[in-house]
Amino acid sequence: HVQLVESGGGSVQDGGSLTLSCVASVDTIGRYCMGWFRQIPDKEREAVASIAMDGSTSYIDSVKGRFTISRDNAKNALYLQMNSLKPEDTAMYYCVAEAAGLSYCSGKDLDLSDNYWGPGTQVTVS
Repeated sequence: HVQLVESGGGSVQDGGSLTLSCVASVDTIGRYCMGWFRQIPDKEREAVASIAMDGSTSYIDSVKGRFTISRDNAKNALYLQMNSLKPEDTAMYYCVAEAAGLSYCSGKDLDLSDNYWGPGTQVTVS
């Protein structure tokens, strides 16, 4: 079982930047396809970005060019660098690790309750 803990959320002004971090309880983070989701109240959670075992990345269109997902296997950490933040980026952000061992994973692969999820960190842009 993998435990994930996010940090780095907060309140920023429109156009500001934040970097979210997600630290895993295992030292084999490189063996997981991982991603970031976000959710606002009364809405479905939304896959924001994912990173495969080989480091290849994917993003939803609304964050391309503004957000960067990365991982540091030595630190057992996943990151989400968010630049040019907009009010519509306001949400609770969650880190997720895919549990079935897929090398590459889509948002659909990650959006399963059987995967490993962190408790979330709130991002507010005003």
